Amino acid sequence: MTPEQARLGALIRFATAITVLNILGHVVLGFEVSVLQTVVCTLTAYVTEIALEIAGAWSESRMPAFLSGGFKKLVIFLLPAHITGMATGMLLYAGDRLLPFVFGAIIAISSKAIFAVTVRGKRRHILNPSNTAIVATVFLFPTVGAVFPYQFTEGVYGFWDWALPAIFVASGTFLNSRFTGKMPLILAWLGGFVLQAVIRHFLLGSSLVTGLMPMTGVAFLLFTFYMVTDPQTSPSSVRNQIIFGLSLAAIYAVLMALHVFFTIFVALFILCVCRGIILYVCELAPVRKAQLSVERLLLPFFGRSSPLTSVPATSGDMMERMPRS
Repeated sequence: MTPEQARLGALIRFATAITVLNILGHVVLGFEVSVLQTVVCTLTAYVTEIALEIAGAWSESRMPAFLSGGFKKLVIFLLPAHITGMATGMLLYAGDRLLPFVFGAIIAISSKAIFAVTVRGKRRHILNPSNTAIVATVFLFPTVGAVFPYQFTEGVYGFWDWALPAIFVASGTFLNSRFTGKMPLILAWLGGFVLQAVIRHFLLGSSLVTGLMPMTGVAFLLFTFYMVTDPQTSPSSVRNQIIFGLSLAAIYAVLMALHVFFTIFVALFILCVCRGIILYVCELAPVRKAQLSVERLLLPFFGRSSPLTSVPATSGDMMERMPRS
């Protein structure tokens, strides 16, 4: 499977999963947001994605990507916007208002175009779109809140209290092990979350049970398996995935100690910003030259017979070595 096939497979399955979840959420689970709010949020994401692509194509004197392959190409082009719109609409709560959902969708899609860095000659956005939308909306709209954890299981009882989380875990594990390769990140995040709860218990006197309780909720599972593993805004190498997951847990612990609201989303936002800064700095010419010099010195000690041919032309991502097809 080529990287592009894996990416497309992941997009299709993530889009299908989040669509099914939203349908079940409004029909069975008891989502607090209305169907209209979800639809408006998703349509706004579509329109924003298309508008930005048209603007980008005009500035680069090329054909918009969604016009070069018929309706199928348009659908594939809109899959990321669909996932972002559905996730944002599912995780925000604004009473009966529509404007916060429109605002959140615009922020989510626009952040991909605005906050981006060039890594190995390819432009990549650094902020998780739906997470950025949630953080921006809840802090700029004081009366808007993030997801209510109970809404995912409010309408189920008995057997389904256990079966529903098990389905999320099973499907998330399959998607991330088969298509995104993010299981090391997930395991590092989960292990780090347990560790930070234990540390806060002994150092700050917080309840260990309370510290671990978020892990039992469906909202936490969705964040773990479907948000933090975004392929574009998280590392791909095993080592850097582990660093990313443990760093997320550490930032979460600090924010909890500081009593910051919507902790889990703010922690991911801060981590993505920090990673983006590192990516940007590491792509600067002086840093690339310094890294190449260090690698030329160190590679012979690790059994490389021809270090100069082993070193890439650019340093790329200091937190990530992207596999090449």
